[in-house]
Parts: sequence; C-alpha cells; structure tokens
Amino acid sequence: MKQDESLTRSAFLLAFDLRKEKLIQRGALGYLLRAAALADLLLAGNLADESGKARALTAPAAGPGSLPAVVWEQISSSPPHPWRWWVEKDSGKALRLVRDELAAARMISVGRRRILLFPVERITPRKAYLSRRLAERVGRAIRGGRPVGRLDEDVRVLAALATAAGLRTVVPSWRETRLRRDRIQQLSAPVEPIATALHKIIEARAGAAG
Repeated sequence: MKQDESLTRSAFLLAFDLRKEKLIQRGALGYLLRAAALADLLLAGNLADESGKARALTAPAAGPGSLPAVVWEQISSSPPHPWRWWVEKDSGKALRLVRDELAAARMISVGRRRILLFPVERITPRKAYLSRRLAERVGRAIRGGRPVGRLDEDVRVLAALATAAGLRTVVPSWRETRLRRDRIQQLSAPVEPIATALHKIIEARAGAAG
C-alpha cells in the first residue's frame, strides 16, 4: 500500500475474489469499509475512544467527500455513540462511496445491466495484481511468521479488520482463526474497540441468517 492510500480503499480492493474476478461478501463489505474509515481516523488522532464511545477530536486531512471525512463529520455533529453504532451506520452508502472513488481513479470497472428487469452490477479490478499483493501481505500477517510489532501498521490493521469481518479472500477457516486467537488479538490492539464492534456485527448477521 502507498503511504497516502486509505484503509478504506485497501479494504475494498482486498474483497476481490481474483479467481472469479468479482467482489465478494458485499453484505459485510460496507461494515468493513466503515470500520476501516474509523480505524484511519483513530490512528491519525482524529478520534478517541471514550468509555467505549467514539469522540471527535481534530478534523482529518482526508479530502472532503471521502469516507473518513464523511464519518468524522457524522461523529463530530452527533451525540456520543458506541463504535458499533458508527460501524453499522450507512454501510450501504459507504460501499457506494468507495466504489465510485475507486472507479474515478480507474482502479476498478463497474458494469451494469438488467436481468429480467432487475439491475445487476458487476465490479471488477482493473489492476488485479494490486489486490493479489495486498491479499498476500495481509494473509501473511494473519498466519504469522513475522512479529506483530514489525508489521507495517496499515497491513496490521487491515489484517485485524479483515479477520473481524471474516473476509474469505484472506481469512483462514473459522477453526484456524480460533487457533490464532492470540495473534489476532495482537493485530487488533491499535483498533481494538472497532475490531470488536465489527466482529459482533458480523456474528449477529450470521446468527440471524442461520
């Protein structure tokens, strides 16, 4: 990842199944993107954790209209809410916002057509090698081998959030994830309240579906 690349863009690119050349787990992706935006803001010092709730501090340098900027504006103009509230809020809009941002940057292509009068959207990566390299780095961070403290912060946080979201492009089976619990807790430490909130949302969705 480039130094100026946001966690939200990287999280979106991480969600491509390159064998099928398509975006997967759209239902969870919006939450992952919101969590990534919150993590960006928390790590940059724009937000703070206050008794389990997000508190706005200084405005971010992120461009107006970007997902981190939108999320910060929401938090700064609202009463305090738990992190889970902010991960869940407007998750569908978050996906569309980052999709449009990446399409404008020509990093993805968006095709639309109708099947039996229903609109169908297909999103594919223009630079699949970027998603592949990113998935390899994040996958290695999850599986271990290199001490957590020596990982780049963006890779570490992406690994934590991807695991919390159960992102199948990089996350091992749930059984293997349980075996790596200590490693995942270490990865999650810088953004622990956000990773925990995301995990609870995904668990709740799975329980409701099952």
